[in-house]
Amino acid sequence: MPSSLLWAVDVYGRVYSLSTAGQQWDQCRDAHLEFKRVAAVRQCCWGIACDHNIYLNVHASDLPIRYQEETFENQRWNPVDGFSDRLLPSDRWQWSDVTGLQHQPLEGFQLPSANWEWEADWYVDENFGGEPTDKGGWTYAIDFPATYTKDKKWNSCVRRRRWIRYRRYKARDSWAKLPVCILSQIPCEQAGPLPDPFNDISCGGWEVSDEPAGRLSLWAVSLQGKVWFRDGICHNNPEGSMWEELNIPGEVVQISCGPVDLVWAVLWEGQLLVREGIGRDCPKGNSWVVVDSPSPEVGAIHVAVGVNVVWAITKDNKVWFRRGVNSHNPCGSGWIGMVGEMVMINVGLNDQVWAISCEDRAVYFRQGVTSSELSGKAWKAVSVPRDSDRSNSSASTGSMHSAGCFFGGEVRLQSQTSVLSDVDSDTERNSVGGLLPDPESLAAAVSTSSGTMATSSAAELDMPKPRIPKVTSDSFISELVSDREGQVGRRDGPPTSGPSIPEEGEPPAGEESIGEQAGDSKVATGPPTLVLSPSQPGDPQWSNVDLEEAQTHLSPEDGLTHLAVGGPPGGTETGADTCSLSSVATYHLGLEELYGPDEHPLWAWVSGGACAVDSHSPLSWFNSVGTNSSAQSMSLSITPAQSAAWKKQIFEQLSERSKREMDNFKHYEQAIEQEASAPSEEGEEALGHKKGSVWVKKGSMQWWRDWKPHKWTDIRFALEQFSGAEGNKDGILFIYYTFNEEKKYLHAFVNEVTVLVPVLNEAKNTFAIYTAERTKQRWPIRLAAATELEMHDWLALLSVSCCDSRGIHGPPSKQAIWSVTCKGDIFVSEPTPELEASPYPMPCDQMFWRQVGGHLRIIECNSQGVVWGIGYDHTAWVYTGGYGGGFFQGLSSSTDNIHTQTDVRSVYIYENQRWNPVTGYTNKGLPTDRYMWSDASGLHECTKANTKPPSPHWTWVSEWAIDYSVSGGTDREGWQYAADFPASYHGHKTLKDFVRRRRWARKCKLATTGPWLEVPPIPLSDITILPCGARGTLEQVPLWAISNKGDVLCRLGVTPQTPAGSSWLHVGTDQPFKSVSIGAVHQVWAIARDGSTFYRGSVSAQNPAGDCWFHIPPPAKQKLKQVSVGRTSVYAVDENGNLWYRHGVTPSYPQGSSWEHISNNVRKVSVGPLDQVWIIADKVQGSHSLSCGTVCRRLGVQPMEPKGQSWDYGIGGGWDHITVRANATEAPRISMAAPHEGLAQQQSQTPPRSPLPTQPQDSQSNGNVVGC
Repeated sequence: MPSSLLWAVDVYGRVYSLSTAGQQWDQCRDAHLEFKRVAAVRQCCWGIACDHNIYLNVHASDLPIRYQEETFENQRWNPVDGFSDRLLPSDRWQWSDVTGLQHQPLEGFQLPSANWEWEADWYVDENFGGEPTDKGGWTYAIDFPATYTKDKKWNSCVRRRRWIRYRRYKARDSWAKLPVCILSQIPCEQAGPLPDPFNDISCGGWEVSDEPAGRLSLWAVSLQGKVWFRDGICHNNPEGSMWEELNIPGEVVQISCGPVDLVWAVLWEGQLLVREGIGRDCPKGNSWVVVDSPSPEVGAIHVAVGVNVVWAITKDNKVWFRRGVNSHNPCGSGWIGMVGEMVMINVGLNDQVWAISCEDRAVYFRQGVTSSELSGKAWKAVSVPRDSDRSNSSASTGSMHSAGCFFGGEVRLQSQTSVLSDVDSDTERNSVGGLLPDPESLAAAVSTSSGTMATSSAAELDMPKPRIPKVTSDSFISELVSDREGQVGRRDGPPTSGPSIPEEGEPPAGEESIGEQAGDSKVATGPPTLVLSPSQPGDPQWSNVDLEEAQTHLSPEDGLTHLAVGGPPGGTETGADTCSLSSVATYHLGLEELYGPDEHPLWAWVSGGACAVDSHSPLSWFNSVGTNSSAQSMSLSITPAQSAAWKKQIFEQLSERSKREMDNFKHYEQAIEQEASAPSEEGEEALGHKKGSVWVKKGSMQWWRDWKPHKWTDIRFALEQFSGAEGNKDGILFIYYTFNEEKKYLHAFVNEVTVLVPVLNEAKNTFAIYTAERTKQRWPIRLAAATELEMHDWLALLSVSCCDSRGIHGPPSKQAIWSVTCKGDIFVSEPTPELEASPYPMPCDQMFWRQVGGHLRIIECNSQGVVWGIGYDHTAWVYTGGYGGGFFQGLSSSTDNIHTQTDVRSVYIYENQRWNPVTGYTNKGLPTDRYMWSDASGLHECTKANTKPPSPHWTWVSEWAIDYSVSGGTDREGWQYAADFPASYHGHKTLKDFVRRRRWARKCKLATTGPWLEVPPIPLSDITILPCGARGTLEQVPLWAISNKGDVLCRLGVTPQTPAGSSWLHVGTDQPFKSVSIGAVHQVWAIARDGSTFYRGSVSAQNPAGDCWFHIPPPAKQKLKQVSVGRTSVYAVDENGNLWYRHGVTPSYPQGSSWEHISNNVRKVSVGPLDQVWIIADKVQGSHSLSCGTVCRRLGVQPMEPKGQSWDYGIGGGWDHITVRANATEAPRISMAAPHEGLAQQQSQTPPRSPLPTQPQDSQSNGNVVGC
């Protein structure tokens, strides 16, 4: 799991972040002002500063934030001028949006704030529906509005073209202020101070199942108790667009928004509000519901919500948990009191809970929070140092770095360990500025009753640590931190003053002040002095307590430090004239440290919305420092001589034990025969010992009978392994069954097994055994074990036996062929030199495939050993060099380079309805219709209740929700319409549509292990690695990828030693892409989501990102979806399953000239470094039925015949992806006068096996260059 951040704010307004992979709090050094509160999510962090403005910190990333602005230029034809900007009065604007209703001239586009910048000037988009247009980019139509085409016709009277310009968000990894003109939606020149500044913010809504990706909901509360909602926040517009005020039944003091649709707020009276009606079409909800406080006598002051949890804190600092909360019942059912006293609480990712203690102001984490136990078990403090603690650990407490901040005049002794309570003595409460040094180092008597301060030499007097008053009100942040006019960003200027509020127990204004209590006590004059800020009128009324900076001047003469209360340097005045009752002074935040070396930070706010914590993996923060240090000290005390003596003693003891055990069995023969033992609980017998040179393992399983009636039959299964004279191992598989009361058996040699495939489902724990002959038939031996553990044991044992018989051990080689099944299982095959031999290549149905732990959707590699994969959740993974993992344990798996891997995928079902004249659309169809709840084909009934995860290893992590991201679009309710089942669906209803459907999705999660390491943080959808020769070496391995948002990326720093690389380089595009491939000489081809094809020019080792894109015309009336580039060949697959070859690709003409159709029923293609062509094919004929997802290889591919001649069918079906881009082994060619008859000759003379005839060559023009 990649590292994530926990955000917090201390009582001095400084912002810190704590990484899950770190061991210390890191201060945000770029924050030049104090903050009150923060609201963090994965990609950014929002904060309210002391100037009451909202700031946004978007985390730095290799992927830029780009927003596309577009406008359309419209023209009409007339007989005099031809096409011109002279439009009819009833026409649209000359410059307009796509609808023509809004006037959008080029000069009318402005940057929304100073945090944006233009990438380039306006330019014309020359792409139209995946096909290039003329140089002008014009599209033609009869009239406005109408259907536009790229070709000009005789009746084309109007035309338009699209202009594009990108703006980029530049304020990354820094606190950027949202300008007033955005907050109030008025012109910047008319913007003034905010009439009602914000006091609280909360961010969430990123996991709303039916929301677009990257969508966020930001809620805010103003000082007047109003609730505001920020609209338009998404990944390409992080600032949002506008604020909208919501009606509320009272004044709100605090609000909390969860990741999905929970929003709770706290009223001034202590009651709570719940927002209802939040959804895709209404992210801000539609109504409020009042919920009573957990305690009738004490009102609530704080609330925090997650996915299915609500936590609250009342005014007596008690913690409460709300039970029965979910999306269907956001109000819950009742309150449960929890242990602990907290001042604030926050719910982060995975419903993990964070809080700040009332006693010591430390951050606490709720342990034991799981999906089954949402309330957790206990609180545990997060005790990690700050980044400044280590540097200041050796500093004395009397240094300037340990100086503190005094609130309300409260001080503490050096031995005090707890916050002063509200009932502390009057002496402690009225002691203002009185520093109480340690008695042993006391140089002058200090009178605490009069507040007199005595000074002494800096070498003799240790400054005590400052004390923070205990705050129990709900607005404790405002009581600690406030703004100051013009102070933001100023660190060296003189201190300013502002209003303040008296604390409990202090005399009200007009009575005797603290300065007057001092009486005739004189304060030493002369520099240096520390001045407490006086109160000045005229500041905003919401300023409660000042958090001001004061200067400390060091005297060059005597080095003495003095304090002056209520007066300027060099004199004294009474506090009634110059000092407020609760004035606050702080030291310079940039130079002095506010905490002592042994004092933990005092936290005011914590936000866990960006902190991903897994309940099953413990955090490193809670490791006992004392235990580790003691263990380290103990290990350091051991001398090398002692260590050597212990090792020798242990070795002697082990040797004696081994000798004793061997002597006890010397009288036995070298090999024995053991009788069969009684069946175990698993129903398995084991003859797991030698019988001569034979090992036997038996068990009871079920076997799927190959002939009618096809059914599961109880059988006895046996594996016999034997070793040859030279140590070669082999074995035989036996299946003993009974047919018509006659005992029979089947057998298969272990060295003939080509692949072992687990087939897990809810009914049986099954796996399939393929041989070369059964691979041709598409009909494997299917066995079912009694338990999943037994099945995994058999699979691991059979896999080791098959590898031993073929002499395959350890991790895959650098030139291995990788493949992925439709279930995400990873298989690898070691290619032999005869695999690509000509004219007699080894049939690919004889290839042996072994499984590697992990779970991926696609995988790519090259001959340098660089292997990357992408999971179903778009997470990128890099191969670590190990083998095994998953259910492979012990000898069948490496002990190192195995890591935990997770994957998340969606399961889809379809709701189908038919229209009738009486009731409209209903779930009552015709007798010949498909099931009203079905899969995509409609042949299998799939309801919400009976649909299960793909296998028992998967667990549901969400509920069923409507999927709006279906191809073809949907309406507001997620429906797609068509004339009948099945047909082409569209997202709007017409008069001829009599049926409709909508797709429901539910997410499930898998946790496994394998030799894969995650590459955060950008999710990917496609990846490609440059193929190279077997002897070729590359200092930097070119690697390109497509993000899940369609951005084209180039990975830097990829080498065989560091296959994960270092960073991403963004390659600019005009539209989102979905496929990319790089050839052996840096030819980069890519396909956009609209099916258009592009070639990247000038890519080289010195210029890894290239210069510009060339638009390549696609095949006629086809949209491509995947491309693969080899040494000289370029192949592509369109959305209809057709395979195309690009003619005319040469080093001087890399774009090629035309497309030629090769075959149909192709799912994916992979072109290797030798231009070998492998595909995943559908509808391959087997002995019983058509097989989908079959590995096939193109035969007859030669330099003079790059298209090949026929197909050779391998393993399948059920395969979804294959890559041969690492197989660069060139087989020695056999020169023959005439080819002999044989399998290879027959295959080479066989015409292409394709249900559709080969289409004639489709000539197309060369590509056009487009903007970078």
